[in-house]
Amino acid sequence: MPELDIESIGEDLPLLEGIRTARAIRRLKPDPVPPELIRKVCEAGTFAPSGGNRQPWVFVAVTDPERRAWVAERYRKAFHVYIEPALKAAEAPDFPDAGRRNMRAALHLADHLHEAPVHLFIAGRSRRNEPQVQALYPCAQNVLLACRAVGLGASLTTMHMSFRAELDTWLGLPENTPTCALLPIGWPLGKFGKPPRRSVDTCLHWDRYSAD
Repeated sequence: MPELDIESIGEDLPLLEGIRTARAIRRLKPDPVPPELIRKVCEAGTFAPSGGNRQPWVFVAVTDPERRAWVAERYRKAFHVYIEPALKAAEAPDFPDAGRRNMRAALHLADHLHEAPVHLFIAGRSRRNEPQVQALYPCAQNVLLACRAVGLGASLTTMHMSFRAELDTWLGLPENTPTCALLPIGWPLGKFGKPPRRSVDTCLHWDRYSAD
């Protein structure tokens, strides 16, 4: 891969185009990602709003192959338990094809998570014993959009929450700084593009919700 100009890469992508084409990319190449590029997308995350400008986010980028394998083994087991009922439902002949495609992509991620070159965990310092998710999820969205801008594939998953206590200890996080999101990041095998979406007019209401 040619040397990247970290400072300028992604700076010219129009915002709304990036938003509309930032598909969840779950099929990733195992090729390494420059640490400077991960730093850049995390920096974008730090520009998310937070109450009182507390900036509670903490990023832990796991890149070591053995440590990624540790995460992937537990993630895979948890995900297969979680998706089993949906897989049975998908056997029905009238099950939507789009639903099957989405499940295949999610299964691919679960079974190949160890190959994703970066496991980016977003954690946050708790306040009044509650995670500050009102800041952490906008932060995660900023990181996802920055990945789109620089050409990296990424998606957001919370399946790690089923083993979060063990994981957070393993990551060395303080008890008051729990993880809230895992973003597997790498160079995409697929392409960016607009995902299928229903018209905003089907879910936008003025002044009062209407079921019509």
